[in-house]
Amino acid sequence: MPLSPKSMHETQGYPCPSKVDLLSACIALVAHDALKETMVEWARENASALGQFSVLATGTTGKRLEDDAGLQVKRLLSGPMGGDAQLGAMIAEGRLDALIFFIDPMTAVPHDVDVKSLLRLAILYETPLAVNRASASAILSVLTAKE
Repeated sequence: MPLSPKSMHETQGYPCPSKVDLLSACIALVAHDALKETMVEWARENASALGQFSVLATGTTGKRLEDDAGLQVKRLLSGPMGGDAQLGAMIAEGRLDALIFFIDPMTAVPHDVDVKSLLRLAILYETPLAVNRASASAILSVLTAKE
């Protein structure tokens, strides 16, 4: 018998429960290398609001957010090592409420196909998606108003 999405996260220890079980929204924070400092600054400025949510992040971004912004973060794999795919799966299963991904438009990344797949899933499943400070702040403002 195949596992249902709910039983899958119970048995595989996913960081965010199904939306049915969610007490607060689940937000993922991701940043390309050239924009990690920008993400940390934005997170510091919005730490109080972000503290209302379950926050996920890919590898190095998550470490920087914990160490430099003082956030409590559930760290996933590094983006190129499967973190982007983990987030994509969470979007497809309805377990991610927003994706904030500071993308560096000026630098090619070797895992570009993974990035495109993640963005495609966010668009396909109508997951709120921010790609810079302005859109991240707008999404956070809307989610905070709902909490």
